Amino acid sequence: MKDFHTLEDFNFKNKTVLLRVDINCPMDKATLKIINDSRIRRVIPTVRELMGKGAKLVILAHQSRKGKWDFTPLDQHAERLARHLNSPVKYVDDVMGEDAQNAIKALSAGEVLLLGNVRAIDEETAKLDMIGHSKAEMVDKLAPLIDIYVCDAFGAAHRSQCSLVGFAPRVPSASGRLMAKELFALNAIFDDPRRPSVFILGGAKFGDASDMIDHVLGSGMADKVILVGLAGNAFLYARGVDIGEASLKVLQEELTPENLQAAKDIMSKYSERIILPTDVAVERDGKRVSVLIGDLPSAEPALDIGDESIEKFRKILLASKTCFMSGPAGMYEKDGFGEGTYEIMSAMIESEGQSVIGGGHTVGAADRFDFTDRFSYVSTGGGALETFLLGEPLPVIDALRYSFKNL
Repeated sequence: MKDFHTLEDFNFKNKTVLLRVDINCPMDKATLKIINDSRIRRVIPTVRELMGKGAKLVILAHQSRKGKWDFTPLDQHAERLARHLNSPVKYVDDVMGEDAQNAIKALSAGEVLLLGNVRAIDEETAKLDMIGHSKAEMVDKLAPLIDIYVCDAFGAAHRSQCSLVGFAPRVPSASGRLMAKELFALNAIFDDPRRPSVFILGGAKFGDASDMIDHVLGSGMADKVILVGLAGNAFLYARGVDIGEASLKVLQEELTPENLQAAKDIMSKYSERIILPTDVAVERDGKRVSVLIGDLPSAEPALDIGDESIEKFRKILLASKTCFMSGPAGMYEKDGFGEGTYEIMSAMIESEGQSVIGGGHTVGAADRFDFTDRFSYVSTGGGALETFLLGEPLPVIDALRYSFKNL
């Protein structure tokens, strides 16, 4: 039984609809041009459906945040939307001022308007709950102009921010197609997984790894967890393995005493169910060389898992019935060091079970290897997916549930 509205629940004809999406795209630092628009492509079905149903569609989105080099206007995003829709998309570099309001009022049924980068508004990222955000100036100015609010921003569902949770208490609200699809798929896969269920956790972050492992193993979501990337190196170090000075330096910021103790506690609690690399790959004279964990050179950082680890992990994954990967196994962008990520993904696809990946860098790697369409499911969530895997509430979903019950 569903507890939030979906697109079937409303008549959108001639209604002004505010659609919040997550089309935050990777950009080239030198040119500030979008280099991967997969998140834009994934919201196209919702946009196209609302257009077809006669909505006057206003889109809110963000790109990075203030102070970051990739914090830019959304004119490129409007161009990409128009290209994938094969239909015009209007753009105003304004979120709630006169230009935005006038553009909203001028919309006709079936037209699409993208507003400016919502992160330009300081109240967007204020530390408030749903009710606090519902009283924001942005909501005060835009809510009277819209009939229905639709959220399709699963990638940002873990954030309590104004444009994500502030409209639901004041305007009838629904999830978009991508949001509903993500939640249905993740619940179906993780609530009752086919077994054995194996999670591969990697990437560059280590701080939340212990809590995430504890939740997925303790809840039965996973039977085993394979650790790769910096997370793998960090847990090896916590186990007392000398990972070399260069690898240690990369990890230094997150290797706090608290994180190290948490990793030791988790390995003690689930010693047989946490699988770590036995070797890593380093760069030597411009070539990839596999080195056993006990023989790590201090001057050469680990850039990938090694050949022995790849073979060991492949065997586990080929026998799995559910496998999930969040975070690449190494520096896949560097020639010769995408092998671990490639082989893990290949084994996931070859297995006869459900194969799921999530997180921006993981999806980026899958795109690079042309694997994206071969997984059972690809999640757009990064932080939202991590929050889901930690068993914590998603503020955006809570806001949609509030609207379902009260409006």
